[in-house]
Amino acid sequence: MSDATITTERDGHVLLVGLNRPHKRNAFDVAMYESLGDAYGLLERDDSLRCAVLFAHGEHFTGGLDLPQWGPVFAGGAFPVRDGGRDPVGLYGPRVTKPIVCAVQGTCLTIGIELLLATDVRVCASNARLGQIEVKRGIYPVGGATLRMPRECGYGNAMRWLLTGDLFDAQEALRIGLVQEVVGPERLLARATEIAHTIARQSPLGVRATLASTRAMEIDGEDAAAKRLLPDIAPLLASDDAREGVQSFLERREARFTGR
Repeated sequence: MSDATITTERDGHVLLVGLNRPHKRNAFDVAMYESLGDAYGLLERDDSLRCAVLFAHGEHFTGGLDLPQWGPVFAGGAFPVRDGGRDPVGLYGPRVTKPIVCAVQGTCLTIGIELLLATDVRVCASNARLGQIEVKRGIYPVGGATLRMPRECGYGNAMRWLLTGDLFDAQEALRIGLVQEVVGPERLLARATEIAHTIARQSPLGVRATLASTRAMEIDGEDAAAKRLLPDIAPLLASDDAREGVQSFLERREARFTGR
């Protein structure tokens, strides 16, 4: 799939999803957000895809939302997602059940951080400048930053940036746990894709179960999620992937998982 603002490319079991509005610093209009949701829907539906990389064409990840278009959307009470799509910030409707690695460079403002927080592994270029600047515009973040940033980064670290709207750099993003690695801009996409391929080589059943367990803890709490640990592993133990995992260990070779 490719259109004016979102590109998709298959790289084996990995789907590369690119923000492609560089002349606007990849600022999101409504159609671009819907197209990103379509790409996430493709990831969810296609069993041959096991992981995705979200990245941006051009110098910047995103300058945020094209605000004049978004007032009516916010008044409607939900981010726009077309039939068959998945909400990229994971707040409205079912979330993607496969992992996404995010690669951020240059400017990353507002919705950019919220897209980052909705992914699972994050790599940042050393030239990145990030900011959750809504308070400077008389509004506040509605794409999940107020929910996820305190959990991911700690309350005080989150409030430092959410309440001031100040910009921060890649090293600060790493310090507070918003990203997991910082690399040179020239290595960014390659490193994110390398991580995605490592994930894609693991058992798809095990990876999705790991994501589901973690998210159940976030939504239902630790006690409820703990009660699902053993019941949810039972079908995995009977899978071809589990048998392959044991056999590959005995034969001292890399496993060849099929997702069955």
